[in-house]
Amino acid sequence: MLKKVLIARPLPKVVLAEARKHFDVVVREKTKPMSQDEMQAALRDFDGVMPTLGDMFQPPIFAAVNEPRCQILANFGVGYNHIDAAAASAAGLTVTNTPGAVTDATADIAMTLMLMSARRAGEGERLVRSGAWEGWHPTQMLGLHLSGKTVGIVGMGRIGKAIAQRCHFGFGMKVAYVSRSPKSLPFEALAFESLTEMAGAVDVMVIAVPGGVETYHLINADVFKAMQPHAHLVNISRGDVVEEAALITALSSGHIGGAGLDVYEFEPGVPQALKDLENVVLLPHLGTAALEVRSDMGLMAVANLKAVLVDGIPAPNSV
Repeated sequence: MLKKVLIARPLPKVVLAEARKHFDVVVREKTKPMSQDEMQAALRDFDGVMPTLGDMFQPPIFAAVNEPRCQILANFGVGYNHIDAAAASAAGLTVTNTPGAVTDATADIAMTLMLMSARRAGEGERLVRSGAWEGWHPTQMLGLHLSGKTVGIVGMGRIGKAIAQRCHFGFGMKVAYVSRSPKSLPFEALAFESLTEMAGAVDVMVIAVPGGVETYHLINADVFKAMQPHAHLVNISRGDVVEEAALITALSSGHIGGAGLDVYEFEPGVPQALKDLENVVLLPHLGTAALEVRSDMGLMAVANLKAVLVDGIPAPNSV
């Protein structure tokens, strides 16, 4: 008899087809996060679950289900701060994610936000769409030229390295970074021990750290005060890494030049004060939003499920 697996969101057809080769699959057709009751039922009624962003598998969920049937939470996505991995492990569950599959796509979105923010692309498009554009002139909408500038990467993991490579080789930018340990990179890069010190030395700062308790509000008022007034912030990590209220103050007061965001502290809620600002680019969490990328993520999650539930071997991407 096939093991029973719950997939928490609609996924590309190729992923569902692969999953159905190995499992009795139930697809949850809703696009919003699972409720507490749904998560508890998933632990009781399924051998494996493929959750994703917003499915808050926290200690109370595990505590509510004695001897869960579920053996694995195969997270769809590289970030898994919505899952308490320690609580899952204590309940006997393996937790996996999908590293690698998201790296290039997320780095591309970082570059998109850097360019849009620095060159005021969102503001310019709104001007054209409004019908108020009166034509080109030499001092219209002057932005920040990125070539040759200094980018500061907060978190030099897979995604941070991919962003740094694009900046260095594509735009001739100088690279600075802060990370938990020194990194070996194929180009010159300056490692800072102090986040605020680096913040004061760069023209663009890109956040590429995992979410979680250790990075909550890592980017706060002190960091914004250290940044140069022309500098831009880009966040493609997790929304609550940035203290959103402090960011709004920094943007509205001119303490920093601009920002590009793909994630938000209270996602999907975005403060009206942030939406009212012209010097911020706001994207709806598009980091991995390409069919081939989402397909690769799903296939990796299926491979994790298959390893544990069918092959009886350790999952290739345990966290």
